[in-house]
Amino acid sequence: MSEITTYKEALKLKGLKNTKHRNSILKLLEEGTQPLTADQIYLALSNQKISINLSTIYRVLNTLVENELIIKTSTVSDNKTLFELNSFEHKHHLVCMRCKKITMVDECPFDEYEKKIKEKMGYTILGHKLEIYGVCKSCREKENNGKSIV
Repeated sequence: MSEITTYKEALKLKGLKNTKHRNSILKLLEEGTQPLTADQIYLALSNQKISINLSTIYRVLNTLVENELIIKTSTVSDNKTLFELNSFEHKHHLVCMRCKKITMVDECPFDEYEKKIKEKMGYTILGHKLEIYGVCKSCREKENNGKSIV
């Protein structure tokens, strides 16, 4: 959670009550390796024996998005809404069209381009989103009987 050490502190800074459901969802998103849908969050919390219904999850997610503690995004491939912890870092994603695995990309090819747009058009860039669609190595190997094709 960046410089904020606990979810309790993050919620307090945003003027939100510290609840079991908010903490559980924030913890789940922090521990995740990729963004999750509300349904995936529901299943994960149910598996942890945390009693919560799907409508509560949506309410909590919307509150956390409004308060910028998490990020709401969607993929073009299946138009599902995904949620991830807002680490206040710039991110891009690779999306496998077969298994739907999402992988974070560390580098950004647009830094210089944003500067040029700002200079040329006087536009203040607030951010951008990049999703690259393809087929991951694991899915390619499965399709080709274990033989990796470049």
